[in-house]
Amino acid sequence: MFGQANVLAQGQAEFPPSVEDFYLPSILPWGAHDSYWFTKITFMVWLAVGVLILFFLLSYRNPQLVPTKKQWFAESVYGFVRNNIAVDMIGHAGVRFAPYFTTLFCFVLMTNLFAILPFFQVSPNSHIAFPAFLALISYVLFNYIGIRHHGFKKYFKHALIPPAPWYILPLLIPIEAFSTFIIRPFSLAVRLFANMFAGHMLLLVFTLGGFAMLSANSLLAPVSLVSWLMTVALTLLEALVIVLQAYVFTVLSASYIQGALAEEH
Repeated sequence: MFGQANVLAQGQAEFPPSVEDFYLPSILPWGAHDSYWFTKITFMVWLAVGVLILFFLLSYRNPQLVPTKKQWFAESVYGFVRNNIAVDMIGHAGVRFAPYFTTLFCFVLMTNLFAILPFFQVSPNSHIAFPAFLALISYVLFNYIGIRHHGFKKYFKHALIPPAPWYILPLLIPIEAFSTFIIRPFSLAVRLFANMFAGHMLLLVFTLGGFAMLSANSLLAPVSLVSWLMTVALTLLEALVIVLQAYVFTVLSASYIQGALAEEH
């Protein structure tokens, strides 16, 4: 974003920003510049994975009875997800899913945070591919857990046939199938994608809008200042959305697993 702002301030960029701003060129020193093989987005995903692995490995390398600050923070994150998501949503059986939910929560939170960090300022989750892949993992998991717990036939019977009169079942069964096996992963992915995409576009518009007005007419300098103040305010709002979306994504994944384990429809 800062690079775009500097170019715009010099009068060399088009405005307003468009979806094309999300298709970044390769950052590798070799190969075609317009290749999408290893972009800034790819680098952020690998960086998030590396940071999370190193953080938890270092935090638990020498566990102490009286925890260090790093150990306390790592245990607090795990305890929050275990108690407030896994156990609250699934019950005591949810403890065995706590490692997955903690990994999911931390990864989504970390990749979301890139949206407001200097020099990054875009989240990988503003590309639909990443939320879609995360939703696919949760989708495969809750179906696998349900089939393993109930058996193939009983699981799909519970998932597709609600307790209703027989004559209305031909209408309800397709609705249940569409809702459970299509809408769930689709809405899970789109919710995260849409929030991060919209947040990035808003920050981009207000930041570049200030430069555009300043370049167009010096009399618009006060309005440019207002635009940049709005960017600061929206950044604070985006920080709240970032945490909330990581929580919501994890909670919904937990609710789907809870539904797959439930004995009744």
